[in-house]
Amino acid sequence: MVNDFLVRLSIRSAMFAGAITGFVFGLFAGATLGAIISWFAGAIVDWQSQLGFSLGVAQQLLPLGDQVKSLESLADRWFLVIPAVGLLAGLFGALIGLLAGGLWAGLVNMGLLPIQVTVLRRDAPTPLRRANDRRQVRTPRDKAVGE
Repeated sequence: MVNDFLVRLSIRSAMFAGAITGFVFGLFAGATLGAIISWFAGAIVDWQSQLGFSLGVAQQLLPLGDQVKSLESLADRWFLVIPAVGLLAGLFGALIGLLAGGLWAGLVNMGLLPIQVTVLRRDAPTPLRRANDRRQVRTPRDKAVGE
């Protein structure tokens, strides 16, 4: 076995790996954000209707009164909002991961971030060690108090 440092790392594969990682993370975070947006839109619509009924005021005079129709559509179309926000956040995460992977591979190739690897050479096989082949070095132990 030989311990050495990585000389060259493929920038394309590092960027691809970064894009996949960023997309998966962005998809999860975006779907969660889409669910929160849709839920808050429904909660605001319910709050608006209860506030308008209890105060006896028209909904247009309440805060966010003009946006009630768009908030209702967000709350009603949650099955479209969640995947759409998830995909948009996933694409944004993929772009960030793509750039980060390329930067990381470039820094590794320049030698600023060395990566130590261990390689098993095929031309010089190493003998396999068994558990009973190890030499046991016994060190003198001090006795604990009370022994």
